[in-house]
This record gives sequence, structure tokens and C-alpha cells, in this order.
Amino acid sequence: VVLTGAGMSAESGISTFRDSDGLWEKYRVEDVATPEGFAANPELVLNFYNQRRRELLNTKPNAGHIGLADLEQEFDVHIITQNIDNLHEQAGSSHVVHLHGELMKACSIRDLNTTYDISPENPDLHIGDKDPHGVQLRPFIVWFGEAVPMIDPAIRLVEECDIFVVIGTSLNVYPAAGLLNYVRRGQPIYLIDPKEVKAYRDDICFIRKGASEGVKELKELLLQNH
Repeated sequence: VVLTGAGMSAESGISTFRDSDGLWEKYRVEDVATPEGFAANPELVLNFYNQRRRELLNTKPNAGHIGLADLEQEFDVHIITQNIDNLHEQAGSSHVVHLHGELMKACSIRDLNTTYDISPENPDLHIGDKDPHGVQLRPFIVWFGEAVPMIDPAIRLVEECDIFVVIGTSLNVYPAAGLLNYVRRGQPIYLIDPKEVKAYRDDICFIRKGASEGVKELKELLLQNH
């Protein structure tokens, strides 16, 4: 099981949120990533995600995404991602759980569980775009303060995994960061990140590289050791 965060897609050119030049420097979280922000200024929020969507449509998976997809030739790989892009799917990964929603999907403000695909040919959401019941659509994103419906399936995957890998996440955002707690003692854990990540376990193998180089080294270690 591989848990991926913003650092996974950074090499593809997707803006991270938490770095010093990240999106949170340019936008207040409360304005664009909360239900209250959407209620106060839906146009700002829709435009924010329209920009993210256009950015994604000009983005390709990097060697790290492709390397994880290639691992399926040797291992039963399940990816749990905090990212809202679809680069894992573009790279060919078969089993992807999105904890924080999906940028290329919409849902209505009344029903967060029924989703509608957003066409790459018509990627923008506007005020007045409605579901079949006449209810305003919003991005299918898990905003701050909202429940994370996929956390329970993710926990089950981690509890059953034989190898756990963390790539490009600060382990600061919960509940995703708490998944580390569900790895059984004695199971190998690999953490790929060029920056120091404070992880509170002593059984982690650190690979201090970016996603592409880190996944390449990971593949070599997995094929040697497992």
C-alpha cells in the first residue's frame, strides 16, 4: 500500500499547498477549501478549482507515478492518495483510493456521494450548473471540516498490507497522517521525501529523494528484499 501526498505530483508541475510558495500562500484556506468559504463566495471557489483543473489538463504523470504503476507487474499495489489529481490513473495504476476527492468530478451541494464526471473538453464549473435534481454543483473535494468518507476503506487496506510506502507527504494532515498507526509491527515501511519528515516510528526506511528518483530506488529495494 502506497500513501501519496503533494510531493508525488510536484515534479509534474502541480502546485503544492504547504510549501513556502504553495497555494496556501496565495489563498486563504478558509476562503477556497471550506464549506463556509463556498457559501460566502461560491464564484471564487469555483474559479479556484477551475484553475486547478486547467492546470491538471496540461500536466502529465512523472516517472514516479509511472514507476508505481509498473510495480503492479511484481506486486499487488494499492494507492491511497491525498491528491485530487488523476495522475496515478493516467500512469496506469489500477487501484487508487482518493481520500480528499477528485478534481475531475463534481457533486451537488446536497449530495456529496453522487458524483458526475467533468469533461476535459468543458472543464469549468459555473454558478447555475446543476445536478439532475436542479441542485447547484460543487467540486467533489473533501474540504476542511468535512468528513473523509474513504478513510475507513484506506485503514482496512493499511491494516492488511505487507509493505507500506509513504511518498511526498508531510504527515501533518489528519486523518491521512494517522494511517501510519495501522501498519502492523514488523511490516516494512519506506518513506520517500527529499525533506525531513518527522515520523514517530523507529522502523522506517527513509529514502531522501524526490518522487521519481525515490520510486526508482524503492523498486530496487523491493525486488532485492521481497
